[in-house]
Amino acid sequence: MTGIREMLIDGIEQLNDWFDDALKGLTDEQANWLPPGKTVSIGFNAWHTLRTQDDIVNFVLQGRKPTVWMSEGFAERLGLPPVGQGTGMSLEDARALRVSVEPLREYCQRVKAVTLEFVKNVPEEELEQIQQIRPLGEMPKWKVLRQVVMTHGFMHLGEVNTIKGAQGMGFSI
Repeated sequence: MTGIREMLIDGIEQLNDWFDDALKGLTDEQANWLPPGKTVSIGFNAWHTLRTQDDIVNFVLQGRKPTVWMSEGFAERLGLPPVGQGTGMSLEDARALRVSVEPLREYCQRVKAVTLEFVKNVPEEELEQIQQIRPLGEMPKWKVLRQVVMTHGFMHLGEVNTIKGAQGMGFSI
């Protein structure tokens, strides 16, 4: 029987690989294109998802360990806020956010590597420890990874593919 660690590794690899595939070949213009209505760009969805993963895995689950975003200078490279990940941002501000695709893809790969290193090496007992996640409440660390990183991430990947379709592009999965 496959254990929780193997399931998390598989899902995190898949999520990050599919996000990278979704971004591959996009121009900055395509990534920043805004569909009509109350939604955001491909770039915002990808940035938000990756920042959330980075914050959760490093800052939250590893006791305020510096994020890849800060420690490797991605905030400066992308010219985006050093703190925050889009949660609670106004729709107007979220729609105004612009990304550059290639540094965002590099960030995706680094977040994937750091996340997998954590999941592969964290003691099994630590995955069972209860973690407070605002506004969701308390849950075991393995569930934080499954719910906040994976489920949340796949939801935003669906948005990315919908926005690609609205631009006449095919899905990347």
